[in-house]
Amino acid sequence: MNCLKVLCFLSPIKKLIALFFTTHHSPLTTHAFNLQFKNPIGLGAGFDKNAKYLRELETLGFGFIEIGTVTPLPQEGNPPPRIFRLPKDKALINRMGFNNDGAKAVAERLKKWRSGQSAVGSRQPHSPLTTHHSPLIIGGNIGKNKATPNEEAWKDYAICFNELHPYVDYFVVNVSSPNTPGLRELQEKESLKRILLHLLMINNGKANSKPVLLKIAPDLSYEQIDDVIDLALDIKLDGIVATNTTLSREGLVHHVGIGNQETGGLSGAPLRQRSTEIIKYIHQRANGQIPIIASGGIFSSVDAKEKLNAGASLVQVWTGFIYEGPGIVKKICKFL
Repeated sequence: MNCLKVLCFLSPIKKLIALFFTTHHSPLTTHAFNLQFKNPIGLGAGFDKNAKYLRELETLGFGFIEIGTVTPLPQEGNPPPRIFRLPKDKALINRMGFNNDGAKAVAERLKKWRSGQSAVGSRQPHSPLTTHHSPLIIGGNIGKNKATPNEEAWKDYAICFNELHPYVDYFVVNVSSPNTPGLRELQEKESLKRILLHLLMINNGKANSKPVLLKIAPDLSYEQIDDVIDLALDIKLDGIVATNTTLSREGLVHHVGIGNQETGGLSGAPLRQRSTEIIKYIHQRANGQIPIIASGGIFSSVDAKEKLNAGASLVQVWTGFIYEGPGIVKKICKFL
């Protein structure tokens, strides 16, 4: 990414890279939660945690980038080693632990990126964020600091929400990472309701409200998923991201030893089926009333189509990006 950053600093080379990796199929333009995406393929949170590579990732053709997870205060995350490749299973295990520069630093970086977009004349008068020449949608994935007790978590989410609000196009509330102790307890209905209602109240007080989505774990029971769906419909949540990484090691064939020894969230091909099942369930149970961003085991256009056919509006890659390389967006878009 740092090499790509150097190359993209030179405008002619940046244009050549973009020409090589970007697809220009207008039918791929997608509308979801009142936003227009140039294509439905995004990069999930956890890759560009600190919004350092937006220009470079845009050059690779992504329709949207989700930055974060961002916490109010900077934190180092868990000690390394904390990410493990399982190449024969096309999977990763990570226990990063919300390592990031903190909400203020990330907001400042986003502010500079936005002002840079404005400087080249790409900002539309009617939209302070998304642009015509550079229509990259930015999502802000927010979480709580490790040291913050769960009963105070709603305050952390509110701090991040206020800091990032002027600079992102949508928000994702992350209560489903397995790598912050106790975080997944916030997926329980009452805890979740408190966090989301407070954010929606803040959002309604802003001049320009932003879509608010919730990211859920693949390890939820269907009863818990029902609670999430009921709450989402009740408070008119803008969407759900399904799913985060899993604590399960089902589906691992070639690296059972590593999978059993290393703690953390599993992502990649072994998660594909479970993620699709949850997407299909939410879509059917909510009668298509809740827009879904699909995440989990997407490596090809076949995988992306499976998620879209199950009811997703958009898809995110992450582990697929690691294994398939910088051409993954173009490859998927070509056959959608």
